[in-house]
Amino acid sequence: MAQTNSSVSLPTGQQMPILGFGTWNASGEELEAALDAALEAGYRHIDTAAVYENERFIGNVLKNWLDSGRIKRSDLFIVTKVPPSGNRPGDIEKWLKRSLSNLHLSYLDLYLVHAPFAYQDAGEEFLPINEKGEIMIDTDTDHLQIWSTMENQVLQGRTKAIGLSNFNIAQIKRILDNAKLPVSNLQIELHVYFQQNKLVKFCQDNDIRITAYSPLGSRGFVEKIGKGDAVSDSLKNVTVLEIAEKYEKTPGQILLKHIIQKGIVTIPKSVNPLRIKQNIDLFDWQLEAEDVDKLNALDMGESARVCDFSFFKGVSKHPEFPF
Repeated sequence: MAQTNSSVSLPTGQQMPILGFGTWNASGEELEAALDAALEAGYRHIDTAAVYENERFIGNVLKNWLDSGRIKRSDLFIVTKVPPSGNRPGDIEKWLKRSLSNLHLSYLDLYLVHAPFAYQDAGEEFLPINEKGEIMIDTDTDHLQIWSTMENQVLQGRTKAIGLSNFNIAQIKRILDNAKLPVSNLQIELHVYFQQNKLVKFCQDNDIRITAYSPLGSRGFVEKIGKGDAVSDSLKNVTVLEIAEKYEKTPGQILLKHIIQKGIVTIPKSVNPLRIKQNIDLFDWQLEAEDVDKLNALDMGESARVCDFSFFKGVSKHPEFPF
């Protein structure tokens, strides 16, 4: 039976590990301990973002591992993202340099534009809010100028590859039509209930690798934003449980395997040492075609999107709002 590759090739020639360690909603000592456990377990791809406000904690752990010689920089694949409040040509370099400083690194492996919309610049503040409680958006967003500035960061040696996150097909197409350097990666919400087949196909046709965020459905976040009734818990889905029993794996392992077996990168987040180990134990077994088909059939389309940014009041008024 064919093995699932442990990495995907980017258009730049880099190898991007197909399983990464997600860090959204984690910080402080809890994150440092979890990242230590992840590196011990064999994770080498770490995903973060300026808006997660946790780059310094990640940087502390990476510095320890690099300084002690337990790991080489070339073994790591580090991804971070420019925040919506920095989504303008004049600010991207500043944010990238800040991320490098926080992470104690001299270069990134991949730098992403976190979202297609922009907020007004509010200094250190990631979410500038007006008196109505709405995000203060900057409607003067030019994706082509932003991409050109991203390309310049590659030429300056600050990042090896560049990509996008949360962009739609029309927005990506416009960049592709004008880009000098490849769009190496698109990071999007993708899980068994929201498989994004059309967008995945578009990216495959255009040599863009996909990273799936919220691969297990982000249950804690779903409850927090009040969507618990609308989107059920994929980890408790009867089909998923039956398949997990058949392979003697956890439901989480089945859901992650379903993604990576299609050549899609994924970045599960956990601070639980046991689950951190389980989530990377995906490479010496395969799902049979009939089980892949059963999981494919669980797709609910757009209705299962969790991260629609509606929790950021006023963002949908931005002309480049993607959904």
